[in-house]
Amino acid sequence: MAAGGSSPSRSSQAAASSERGGNVGDGRQRILIIDDEKDVHYSFRRLLEKEPLEILSAESGDEGIRLARKSPPDLIVMDIRMGQQSGLDTLKELRHMNPKQVVIMMTAYGTSQTAIEAMKLGAYDYVLKPFDIPHLKDLLFEALAAARAMRQIVAFPVKASPEETRQTIVGNSPAMQQVYKLIGQVAPTNTTILITGESGTGKELVARAIYQNGSRLNKPFIAINCAAIPENLLESELFGHEKGAFTGAMAQRIGKFEQCDGGTLFLDEIGDMPLTTQTKILRVLQEGEISRVGHNQSIKTDVRIIAASNKDLWQAVQRKEFREDLFYRLNVVRLNLPPLRERASDLPLLVAYFINKFRLKQPTGPSQIAEEALAAIQRYPWPGNVRELENCIQRSMVLATGNTITLASLPEEIGRGYRSTAPGPLQTAGFTPDETTHPAAGAKSAAGETGKTGLAQAIETLFEFARHDKQFKIIDAAERELIVRALAVTAGNQVQAAKLLGITRATLRKRVDKFGIQKRMAID
Repeated sequence: MAAGGSSPSRSSQAAASSERGGNVGDGRQRILIIDDEKDVHYSFRRLLEKEPLEILSAESGDEGIRLARKSPPDLIVMDIRMGQQSGLDTLKELRHMNPKQVVIMMTAYGTSQTAIEAMKLGAYDYVLKPFDIPHLKDLLFEALAAARAMRQIVAFPVKASPEETRQTIVGNSPAMQQVYKLIGQVAPTNTTILITGESGTGKELVARAIYQNGSRLNKPFIAINCAAIPENLLESELFGHEKGAFTGAMAQRIGKFEQCDGGTLFLDEIGDMPLTTQTKILRVLQEGEISRVGHNQSIKTDVRIIAASNKDLWQAVQRKEFREDLFYRLNVVRLNLPPLRERASDLPLLVAYFINKFRLKQPTGPSQIAEEALAAIQRYPWPGNVRELENCIQRSMVLATGNTITLASLPEEIGRGYRSTAPGPLQTAGFTPDETTHPAAGAKSAAGETGKTGLAQAIETLFEFARHDKQFKIIDAAERELIVRALAVTAGNQVQAAKLLGITRATLRKRVDKFGIQKRMAID
């Protein structure tokens, strides 16, 4: 074990827990599958047939509730969309019946709203169809371990019923699924949230999603861009001022904190806030009170603060540009938004979303995008993130001459990138000609070049190898290279490498053994 050590993975604990037995008389834990598709029940039975588990089946929410009442399961795995009673309605009833019930939701529709609602209602987790089998199995045993622990410790709290929320966040990638989960978990609380991420990643949208799914929905939501307000006016804007407090203060002014009493205040780009104003924000967080400029009397205020920054606030602390004590007060829960280049699989969804959005204003505009135009979009690195993509689609719809967005209607820098990289048979990104002979063993990975060429081009590279070498296995080569890279950048720490890859430590160990990756570093 490396210095510092680590506790056993949750998956290994879960497996051990399962072997020690559960609710069933013969020592087996019980899983209830609720889904209206018979194939799903068959798949779970095949997946778990060699495990010491009892599998129960229900084809509707009502039937599942009856079974759960009669024979309480350790774990329920349930579809979100089912017949007359939806999975979310069933989840409410199950949680009302037994607040300690552990439930994993299944869905083929990984929208932000279903994810947020499921987590708000207390779901343990959710998975997307079609299933990633290794991930699903790890998650099941993880949840079974939690179910055992739940009989000895405090249960998950029952969440309030979800409110209707307009769909504003688009993305179905693993990185965005994690964002949705966190929104669902933090929204019902009054916890201070720090949202980080590059400009254009949608920090205000996430702040609004937290507000719209929280207990303060019927109270104000006010957003302030700290970088857009001059330093000498920001304090007055936030806290208000008394008449005559400074030159030009002709009347008393109520600040945003007082306007927002009982609601949510979103402080965008808080890293640009002056140090003097940071001191007053710290007082609000510590004591729940403010003072108007020019007045010493304290005013009690009940405001939930959500802050956001595109800067590294910890680096700003080191440079004495941001208060360390305020950083810790804000950083209770941090929600980091991935840049668009790290969730390239969301690009087709985003493009379709923006086309539909702009067609509401321009009904005669293009309703589709050409294949080569979409390919160019997928190869571009999008330094301006989602905001840049939105502007690109809006511009292209204006300039397109027909019903289709073509390569010619895209901005020159995007179209030029596609034309200049249209490859010949072996002139593909990320690998040298020598590596085409032994691509799995190459030191340079396609992933290492995505900043220059985009994920789509890296994938095209792998396809090109497969066309020229029938023995080349795309999935194995890509998976092995990702694991090698993850272990390299984490100095061989398997726990950190697994987190970076979005898999469990147990899964990582299996892959290391499968590919015979030599442990040249001190891997615990």
